Amino acid sequence: MMSRPEPDFRTIAENSSDIIIDLGPDKRAAYVSPSCTRLLGWLPEELIGRGPEVFILPQYIAAIEEDMAAFADGKQDEGKLVMQVRAKDDRLLWVEARARVVRDRKTGQMNRLIVTMRDIDDRKQFEDQMAALAMTDGLTGVLNRRAFDESLAREWEHTVRTSGQMSLLLLDIDHFKDFNDTYGHQAGDDCLRVVAAAIRSGLKRPTDILARYGGEEFAVILPDVDASGAVEIAGRIRQAVANMKIPHLKSQTGRGKVTASIGVATALARNGGTIRMPEGLLLAADTALYKAKRNGRNRVDTALLLAPGGSTNVA
Repeated sequence: MMSRPEPDFRTIAENSSDIIIDLGPDKRAAYVSPSCTRLLGWLPEELIGRGPEVFILPQYIAAIEEDMAAFADGKQDEGKLVMQVRAKDDRLLWVEARARVVRDRKTGQMNRLIVTMRDIDDRKQFEDQMAALAMTDGLTGVLNRRAFDESLAREWEHTVRTSGQMSLLLLDIDHFKDFNDTYGHQAGDDCLRVVAAAIRSGLKRPTDILARYGGEEFAVILPDVDASGAVEIAGRIRQAVANMKIPHLKSQTGRGKVTASIGVATALARNGGTIRMPEGLLLAADTALYKAKRNGRNRVDTALLLAPGGSTNVA
């Protein structure tokens, strides 16, 4: 029986669903597989003699050049990068790119670089959707407690590092247990959704962060907002909740309507400040919320604290 000949590079490349590119020492394409037409819209001959900057986005160039320098110095022979590339019609596509150096057997110098790019656009979109779901409250559609904790830590670190300011709102729906007992849990869930929408309507900046903190409590992180600005936003949100006019016959606070109490805490990062943990801001907002409830509910109360400024050590 005659043995089958081993397939050569060209045969493998032209029957692969991946894009395969053979780059010469000048970093120009000497060969491009036909899959580039299906995935990126480029004919192979349109890319021959051209560098990867034709379809590589600028933000990835530095990482690629770093790998190329390591290849040239003999420090590594393989590289991998997950990135977006630009198609001929300007579509963006996620790919997983792998590079393998072919060296001269005698000198060890890099002769060629074989680059394989695999379409992972559907996988990446699915991963992004799963990541978003993991950070989203399933009932209200706002961020969940995990996302809130991460956001609070990030914004606190930024505030301390820049000697800036930030505010935190904690909102509690007044007499929510009585609402659930009176109207049922389905109505309670709907109430939470409506209140979440009311809070969102009171936020005007894309940098403001709304999360469900737990139960009937919501939290709003306001980066770079001082005390007076935070009180204004809290007042707007409190009124937006009242304007929903959700019946709550067992609540005397809002004359038979659903209302909310809000605690506002503002942190100023200044030299000499002593509050080093973001939990201090959370505690201050919770204390202000307790004060708002104690003082009659359906109102806004405040707290102020000072954090150390100009430091990246937030622990």
